[in-house]
Order: sequence, then structure tokens, then C-alpha cells
Amino acid sequence: MKQYFPSVSAVKYEGPQSRNPLAFKRYNAAEKVAGKTMREHLRFSVAYWHTMKGTGSDPFGAATLPRGWNRAADPMQQAEDTLRAAFEFFTKLGVDYYCFHDRDIAPEGESLRESNARLDRMVSLAKKLQADTGVGLLWNTANLFSHPRYANGAATNPDAAVFAHAASQVKKMLEVGLELGATNYVFWGGREGYDTLLNTDLKRELDHLAAFLRMAVDYAKKIGFKAQFLIEPKPKEPTKHQYDFDAGTVIGFLKSYGLDGHFKLNIENNHATLAAHTFQHDLTVASAHGMLGSVDANQGDLLLGWDTDQFPTDLYGTAYAMLVILGQGGLAPGGLNFDAKVRRASVDPEDLFIAHIGAMDAFAHGLKVAARLIDDGVLRDFLERRYASYDAGIGAAIEAGKADFAALEAHALEHGEPEPRSGKQEMLENIVNQYLLGMQ
Repeated sequence: MKQYFPSVSAVKYEGPQSRNPLAFKRYNAAEKVAGKTMREHLRFSVAYWHTMKGTGSDPFGAATLPRGWNRAADPMQQAEDTLRAAFEFFTKLGVDYYCFHDRDIAPEGESLRESNARLDRMVSLAKKLQADTGVGLLWNTANLFSHPRYANGAATNPDAAVFAHAASQVKKMLEVGLELGATNYVFWGGREGYDTLLNTDLKRELDHLAAFLRMAVDYAKKIGFKAQFLIEPKPKEPTKHQYDFDAGTVIGFLKSYGLDGHFKLNIENNHATLAAHTFQHDLTVASAHGMLGSVDANQGDLLLGWDTDQFPTDLYGTAYAMLVILGQGGLAPGGLNFDAKVRRASVDPEDLFIAHIGAMDAFAHGLKVAARLIDDGVLRDFLERRYASYDAGIGAAIEAGKADFAALEAHALEHGEPEPRSGKQEMLENIVNQYLLGMQ
């Protein structure tokens, strides 16, 4: 069988002292941390669209990344070559999962019928390759943003015919998810938003989006597809304002329409920062509501105002993320999907491995730091002390719903001005630094 990465063998763990760029320094899949292996905690996944389909093109320049799997003149042969190259990549890297959009693995045809037939052909091959390798599908989704028909949105499009076409794509992908054993299904509203309110009936579009999601829930139940449904927030780009702006907005929308029992969130680092939040913030908001389901693991460039989708190398970000994830007991059936792409000048195929290795090492280190912080209780103990006034007396009455304004006024009159209490931010940041650098 043809190899697309002949110069790369299976990536192994060699430890922190290794200088081999094609070896793990921190990610040891079998190592146990907080009662589970790293492999079980982290549930790494490769994003098909960036890793296998990314060309290096951007709004200012053409493709820069030559790939051995996209040379065939026949688009379906090219699709088959790409899928085979993908599974070679997954297995050599040692990940258990991948994610894709429908149009990633099968090129769109001249009609919906032809597109579905092409997709069926590729799903058949994917099913075989999954069985041969043991690599599973973390989640799949429909591309409802690239084709010109979706210029004004999909589920929120003012044309009901476009809404119907989008529903047909999702229907097919729910069937594909069932066929391939996907553990999750993602909705990302890339163009579910507006550029100007002058031509937008916002309330009607939100109603339509909710109806679309209800139909998806109903159809999944009808066919027996039991994967976790996820919504991925993003504030802007390509539309000026997207209805899935951030974690709080999505949760509010789902609760408003009674959909919160059917959906969780897939939080992406770069999307959180575009919403002027930290990654930790959106993870925490989702987790606090019991709705953190999965993560698109990447990072942005804070000097650039768009979705740069870089591989995550910020150890603070990975440690803070793993604090949230461990705090809620893990991500399963979700995982950490590397929705990230190599830079335009990283033209060697082995750069794809190097980028993923660095990101996996970063999250492995973040996992160990977070586990030790939790095990030692240094952050928990401080939080308990900071909120101790709510554990008894008037504070306990507030939390139990047994206090009213009159009682609170009486308490304030009796006890006078509260004493200032330090938030100890600098101390806590220093503690995290100690753990990141390694305490002996």
C-alpha cells in the first residue's frame, strides 16, 4: 500500500530529555494521572479539514502546501487518496479519533443526489479504515457555510429553500454519524448571523434556528443516533455577528428554547479570544452549567484579529483548561480536537506531525500540572477560605434562600463596615508558576 509519510515511523514517547522532533516529550499515552491514563483523559482527535485539506491559502495568498494525496485529476480519486493518507497519519501519530465535515471527505456534486452518492462511497471506505485501524469518529458535521447558497446563512437563511437544503445535508450527516459510530455531532453556525440589522428579522431567524435544531434532535431519535449533540460558539467571522457568539449566549439561547437538555458545547480557544474572553472563561461558563461537552484545541494570535487556528503551545492555557476539564470529571464522550493548521511556510509533510506532537505534549503537561494542583488542594483551599462566610450564619441563609432584604439590612447595621479581604491574585499566579516550572 502506498505511503504518504514514508519518512515518519510511529511516533513514540522518549521523555523530556529527547531532542527528536518526531517524538513525544510529555505525552505518554499509558502513563496514569489522577486515576486514568493520559490517553483516556485527553482523547485526542485530528481535524480533517485543516490537517488533510489545508492548503496554506489565506485571504491574501494562494496555496503553499504541496500534498502527495491531492494530485489526482479525478476529484473522487483525490478524495480516496486523502482518506487513506489521513488514516496513515492518525495511526502513526497515535490518536484515537478524527473529525470531519461532509465536504471534507467527499467533494460536492452537481446535485444533492450526486453529493450524497459521493459521500456514501467515501463513508464506506472510512468505515473500513476505521475497522482496520481502530481509529474512531469523535464527531462529524455538515458544512453549511462554504457553498454560495449559504451566503445568507443556512438555518437562519431568509429563503426557506436554503433552509430545506441545509436540513437535507444535516439529515444525511446524522445518518453518516450513525454509520461510522460517531460519539458526538457538532453544529457550527459559521454564517448563522447577520452583517446588518437593516435586512434582518433577528427574532424570526432565532426561531428558525431553534426549529432546525429541534428537527435534528427528532431525526436523530428516529434513526437511533445517540451521539451527544454539540454547538460550537464563535462571535464573528465570517459574519459580523453570529448568533452563537460565546458560551453564555449559546446557553441562554438553548435554555430560552428548551433545547438545553439535548445539547452541550464544543468550546474552541481561538473563538473564545475572538469574543474577548479567555479560553478558561468559556470552558468554565459551559462547565458551570453542566454543558461542557468537547473542545477544539487551538490558540489564536492576540496581535491578529481573526481566527488564526494555531496549534496550542501555551502551557498556561493548557493547564487552566485541564483544571476545568478535570474539575468536571473529564470530557468523554467528547475530546480534544486539534482544530489547528500549520503555518503557510511549514511546507514539509512531517511538519504536520511536529505540530500535533507539540500540541499533545502541551496538553499532557497541562494535565499533569492541573492534576497536581487539584491533588495538593492549593487552589481549592484558598477558594474555600475566600467563600467561608457563606458556610454559616447570614451567608448560609442567603444561599438557602432564607434571607430577605430586611434581615440583610439588620445584619449590616449590627456588624458595620466589612473588612477588606485580599483576593491574593498575585500569590495564586505565583503558585501556578511554581507548578508549571516543576516543584521538587
